[in-house]
Amino acid sequence: MPELPDVTIYAERLTEMLGGQVLEKVRLRSPFLLRTADPPLSDLEGQRFLGAGRMQKRLVFGFDGGAWLVLHLMIAGRLRLHERGAALPKKTGLLALDFSRDTVVLTEQGTQRRASLHVLRSREEAKRLDRGGIDALAASESEFMLALKRDNRTLKRALTDQAILGGIGNAYSDELLFWAQLSPVRRTHSLTQDEVSRLYVAMRQTLLEWTGFLRREVGAGFPDRVTAFRPEMAVHGKFDQPCRLCNARIQRIRYANSETNYCPRCQTGGKLLADRSLSRLLKGDFPKTIEELEGV
Repeated sequence: MPELPDVTIYAERLTEMLGGQVLEKVRLRSPFLLRTADPPLSDLEGQRFLGAGRMQKRLVFGFDGGAWLVLHLMIAGRLRLHERGAALPKKTGLLALDFSRDTVVLTEQGTQRRASLHVLRSREEAKRLDRGGIDALAASESEFMLALKRDNRTLKRALTDQAILGGIGNAYSDELLFWAQLSPVRRTHSLTQDEVSRLYVAMRQTLLEWTGFLRREVGAGFPDRVTAFRPEMAVHGKFDQPCRLCNARIQRIRYANSETNYCPRCQTGGKLLADRSLSRLLKGDFPKTIEELEGV
């Protein structure tokens, strides 16, 4: 699922490459994508695209007529940039936005259509889709601590709950917990001030470093390799591979639609966290579906 670094790069490149162009035509193939009826999607046609931004893990498109388009890519939604009028892929194409010179195509792999699109009349209406969590990069350490300790949650859940902290999902929560040397099942109320500080620093460094990495990778082009599994990551997607710090084998915990990767030596004091044990622990703390997790 695209998270803060990926969505940030999408927004930057969309603004740079399409800013100022007029949205001439909208082609919607999947009616399940659009979650609003008023104003109609066709109202965006003829409006000039001002730029894109990020709201938690959603992309926000602004137009000079005042309307806002809010897109949540969910797990498998991806954007592609093509020449004007490019065809929608038969199996995966959901939406095409034909601008003056370019076409943005939204695709989604798989049979489940989870991506969502909202058309709203104003910035104020768009903000209502915000789950309310503090922004992971804009928050101060004290704001981070207050949000984290508001409820006694597992760290994995607290870091990925957009009502607590906006922008982080499954992949980067694994990474920042690894660099903070903290167990994903530690309870937030049990954290010391030093551990909160360590987690805050690891969060900022992880997100900023990965945003910079992706920015350099994309360069002057458009993101076409958005994935949650990258060889440069320390633990996410590295099950049974050696830890880069201690050489212990990376372990995983699976629950519902999620998987957590961790180093048992660096993060849990040598203790293995069994899937069954975590399932019991998270039963009342973690949503059973990705839709519940994302609040859509």
